[in-house]
Amino acid sequence: QVQLAESGGGLVQPGESLRLSCAASGRILNLGVMGWYRQHPGKGRELVASITTDGISNYADSVKGRITISRDNAKNTVYLRINTLQPEDTAVYYCNVELCYTSAYDSPVCQRDYWGKGTLVTVSS
Repeated sequence: QVQLAESGGGLVQPGESLRLSCAASGRILNLGVMGWYRQHPGKGRELVASITTDGISNYADSVKGRITISRDNAKNTVYLRINTLQPEDTAVYYCNVELCYTSAYDSPVCQRDYWGKGTLVTVSS
């Protein structure tokens, strides 16, 4: 009923920048907080940044100053810009949204955590 399409990942060199996008589509009724998590190889998933519908953002201490989260409510899209990429930024990045949507049974469903499939970012020279 809802799809989260993540894009923008890939292989980049240290020091470069990239922008990840996550577009939500489907029978969406409303979107709440949107965010990005990442998972390093062999480790758990951790919050990178989140943003409310009013544009209030929250960042993990480990990425403050290098990462900017933004959203376009008209496009149901959240972005994550990462500057000065470092090898330790190598991870799978997951989009996470809070939303309500219309189910296949035409009833409203709300979920606090709706996940994308992830996009791999590899930082290597």
